[in-house]
Amino acid sequence: MICRGKTITLSHKKVKNMRKKEAYNSIIEICPVRNVIARFGNKWALLVLLVISENNPVRFNELSRLIPDVSTRVLSNTLKVLEADGLITRTMYPQVPPRVEYSMTATGLSLIPIILQLTVWAKENMKTVMDHRRKFEEGSQNKKDSASHCPSDNN
Repeated sequence: MICRGKTITLSHKKVKNMRKKEAYNSIIEICPVRNVIARFGNKWALLVLLVISENNPVRFNELSRLIPDVSTRVLSNTLKVLEADGLITRTMYPQVPPRVEYSMTATGLSLIPIILQLTVWAKENMKTVMDHRRKFEEGSQNKKDSASHCPSDNN
């Protein structure tokens, strides 16, 4: 392989891993479901969309106050991703101090009923999910505990 005029030798394993990574990335790019879900992988995107839709338009500081648990940096990055995907628009007004507002696009608004359905489902099923999670964790802990004990030798 030639990189910046220099010949670089890669092992067969490294080349194979690079090809796997390229194939994985291309699958995400062409699969609409994986592509969209990958963008919502961060835990704040759906909440940010809901808050903007309820307060449309909303300024950055107001959004920060409405979602107090999110850091400024994470909120800013989340807004950039949502804007890049065309779910929200960012409008900057030429005044001092600068004023920036975020609002929903038609595409973003079309996603809100789906997010609300997911919210309803979560509220209706959260207790069951948490009960199963607790039982699973208890079962996993019991397996760890029994595996760590050696049988006593009573001969």
